[in-house]
Amino acid sequence: MEGTGNDYRDAIDRLTDTPLLPYRARAHLLYGAWLRRRGRRQDGRPRLRTAHELFSGAGLEAFTRRAADEPRATGETARSRTGFARDQLTMRELHIARLVATGATSKEVASRLFISPRTVDAHLRSVYRKRAHP
Repeated sequence: MEGTGNDYRDAIDRLTDTPLLPYRARAHLLYGAWLRRRGRRQDGRPRLRTAHELFSGAGLEAFTRRAADEPRATGETARSRTGFARDQLTMRELHIARLVATGATSKEVASRLFISPRTVDAHLRSVYRKRAHP
């Protein structure tokens, strides 16, 4: 069953300040797709871009690809990521690198992922090594 525009906006509003990032991204994706199907391509693009950025930032590659397909249907191309992160880093390395890029310390990342700070540091060394020698 398909929702209404109000349902999608309500879901987005309710999920905005929650840690439920995949659900928030999906709400944006569904609302943007709903707008596109109703011929409101321009209105849907910001929602679809947001969904793509959230999925991509979380390392959810399958959802990122799905979110990239929707903007193409509106005539827009989703920004593609460089092949570096996807092809050379493990999902764990990519996730840790993204958390550190937001300003989290190794200790904070370790606590969040239930691993030791030394493990975080080892992953970061691997990221830096791969980045320095692509």
